[in-house]
Amino acid sequence: MKAVFLLLLAVALSAPAAHAAFISGHGYMPLSSWAMANGFRLQTRAGGMISYTNRTTRLGFEKDSRTASINGVNVAMLFPAALDKGEMLVSQLDLAKSVDPLIFQPVVQKKIFTIVLDPGHGGKDTGNHVGAHNEKTYTLLLAQELAGQLRAAGFKVLLTRTKDTFVELPVRPDIANRAHADLFVSLHFNATESGKAEVSGSETYCITPVGAASSNAQGEGANYGATPANVSEKKSLLLAYQVQRALVKNLGAEDRSVRRARFAVLREAEMPAILVESGYMTHPVEGKKIFDPAYRKQMAAAIVKGIVNYQKLTAPATDKLAITTTNKVSSSRKPK
Repeated sequence: MKAVFLLLLAVALSAPAAHAAFISGHGYMPLSSWAMANGFRLQTRAGGMISYTNRTTRLGFEKDSRTASINGVNVAMLFPAALDKGEMLVSQLDLAKSVDPLIFQPVVQKKIFTIVLDPGHGGKDTGNHVGAHNEKTYTLLLAQELAGQLRAAGFKVLLTRTKDTFVELPVRPDIANRAHADLFVSLHFNATESGKAEVSGSETYCITPVGAASSNAQGEGANYGATPANVSEKKSLLLAYQVQRALVKNLGAEDRSVRRARFAVLREAEMPAILVESGYMTHPVEGKKIFDPAYRKQMAAAIVKGIVNYQKLTAPATDKLAITTTNKVSSSRKPK
């Protein structure tokens, strides 16, 4: 029996270990190793594309791509996936900061009560404009519609501006901080100078983790330091994911992915915070929809759904759960 054990041990020790790697100075690990450790199995593999699944989640990665698919929603990765000796490699920072928070949601013993909505631009800052249409007008209209729907759902809602006034960027998250808000949602609409007939869809941003460059067009580099928002970065990612998922599913919008940025309105937020680019004003079809009150009502309903789904994942389902947990902790303590 001892001889058999020693033989098995020798085989195990001599087996080639799944290889980690450094690519452009960043640590990577085999996706297969991570999948095995977390209960995922290989579903499909074709060339430079691979997917893994468990009972509730499907993950898809592509060689040299900075976009992963998580349950059908695009998520911008911090670094591109790589293929080495037939093994798909994913950065360790991405596994910790981009994948894990969307799969293993921590229960937060606090429900959402107060939400601050931030209608982008205002006053002298018109934002994007298409003909006679200014972005600042439609972000406020969307915020007003969204505020009404959120209040109907039982939330307290504050706006960083309620009319066409200019509010300095640092003031916007400060309003949320001083109100001890549970969530901060900044509302915007996109535009493009080229490919106006081709570029459409929604993007939802959350804060960039320390050590990575942002994925917005003027993204800040990886050497940018920590911000107050990084404390809540995992919850912000989950909120962004749920809102992006709802926008794509409920509006049939093009999925331009969950993205990372260090926007001024996100950096100083002390609670989960996102910035939503709900569509492209410059697209000939989507732009007209944005200017339509009925479509903005649908858009607001989708954002509400994303927020409610986020709350279901992070807050206890009932007060009874919190009481039960407290009782278990109390009963485990020995009297002094």
